[in-house]
Amino acid sequence: MVVLITVINYVDRGAISYAANPMIKEFGLDKAQWGEVLGYFGYGYMVGALFGGALADRKGPRWVWTWAVLLWSVFEIGMAFAGNIGVALFGGSALVGFAVFRILFGVSEGPTFSTINRTMANWATVKERGFAASLGLLGTPLGALLAAPIAVFLLTVTGQWRWMFIILGLLGLVWLIFWRRVFTNLPEENPKVSPEELSVIRSTEGMLADERSLSTEEERLPWWSFFQSRTLVFNAIGYFAFQYVNFMILTWTPKYLQDEFGFNLGSLWYLGMVPWIGACFTVLLGGKISDWLRRRTGSLWIARSGFAAGSLLLTTVCFCLIPTVHSAGAVLLLMAIGNALNSLPNAVYWIVVIDTAPTRAGTFGGISHFITNIATIVAPTLTGFLVALHGYNSMFIATGVATAVGMLAMVFVRPGVRRGKKLTTGAAV
Repeated sequence: MVVLITVINYVDRGAISYAANPMIKEFGLDKAQWGEVLGYFGYGYMVGALFGGALADRKGPRWVWTWAVLLWSVFEIGMAFAGNIGVALFGGSALVGFAVFRILFGVSEGPTFSTINRTMANWATVKERGFAASLGLLGTPLGALLAAPIAVFLLTVTGQWRWMFIILGLLGLVWLIFWRRVFTNLPEENPKVSPEELSVIRSTEGMLADERSLSTEEERLPWWSFFQSRTLVFNAIGYFAFQYVNFMILTWTPKYLQDEFGFNLGSLWYLGMVPWIGACFTVLLGGKISDWLRRRTGSLWIARSGFAAGSLLLTTVCFCLIPTVHSAGAVLLLMAIGNALNSLPNAVYWIVVIDTAPTRAGTFGGISHFITNIATIVAPTLTGFLVALHGYNSMFIATGVATAVGMLAMVFVRPGVRRGKKLTTGAAV
C-alpha cells in the first residue's frame, strides 16, 4: 500500500510536465515562467513535509495520509482550472492562479515521505530497515516512470490537458476508499499480523551499538535537537542532492527532448520512461546493499554514509558527461545511469533518521524533507533560468554540482553518533 500511494503521488506531480506545450501556448508563458510554475509546487511541498512528519508522530500515518490524499486529489483536479481562475480573480494573471494551486497541491503531497518514515519505524525490524525503507521508496522512480505513459495516454485519448488532471484526481479519491480498509498504523493493530510475526518485527537481536529501535527507545527528543545534530543536518544536505536530480529530470526532461531533438508527444510516452527504468531496480537494490554492508562490516558509516557518498560521486560523473555527447540515445543512456546511481542510496537518507532517533522518525524525517525539498523549488526554477540564458547543457552541469555537494556532505554523516556520543535529550550530537 505504501508503494501504491507513492506511485499515485509521483504520477500526479509529474503529469504536468507532459502538458507543458499546450499549457504554455494557451496562457502565453515563456520558459522562465514555466520554470516558476513547476517550482511553485516546492514551496508548498516543503511546508507539507515539515508538518506532515510531526503529525504522523502525533496522529499516526493513517490519519495523515487520509487527509493528504484527499486534498492533493482535489487540488490536482483544480489544476485544470487554475490558469482561468488566475485570469478571472487575480488581475488577469494565469501565473498567479497556477501559483496558488501548485502551492496548495505541494502542501498536500508534502507529508508522504516523512509519513512513510514513521510507518517504517513502526513496522520494520532493525536488521531489515534498509530493504523496508527502499521498498517504501520504490514508488518514487516507479511513479515517475509511469507518469510518462499515463500522462501521454490521457492527453492523447482526451485530446485536452484539463481532462488529464481531472481523471488523475478522481483516481486518487477512488484509491483512498480502498486504502482505508487495509492500512493500520502499527502491526499490533493489524489482525493479519500473527504473534510470531510481531515478535520478529519487535526483535532487537543483532542491533549494533549505534542503533536504536522503538523497542528500546523511550525518550522523546525536542524537535529543535535536529539542528544540534551534524549527522541529521548533513544527511539532509545529501538528500537535497538526490532530490535535485529527481526534480530536474521529472520536470524538464519532456520539454528538453521536444526542444533539443524534436520529439513529439507520441514519442514522449516511452522516452520519458527511460531515465527511470534503472532507478526502479536500484532503489530496491540499494536497501539490500545497505543491509548487507551493515551485517558484513558492523559499521553504520560504511553501510549508510560511505555507500551514499560513493553513489553520488558516480552520479556526478554521469551528469557532467552529458554535455559532451550529442545524440538523444547517448543523453538518455547517461541520464538513466546517473539517475539509477542517484537512486541507489535513496533509502539511506531515511534510514539514517531512524537509526539516530526512531521515536522522532516522522518529525525529524519531516524536518529533513523540508530542507531536502528546497530542491523542488531550486531545480525546476533554476533550470528554467539557466536554459533561457545558457541553453540546456547548463542544467546538467548544475545537477553535477548539486550531487558533488551532496557527496561531500554524506562523508560527515555518522548515523546515531556524533563526536563519539549518542543522541540524547537536549544534547548536541
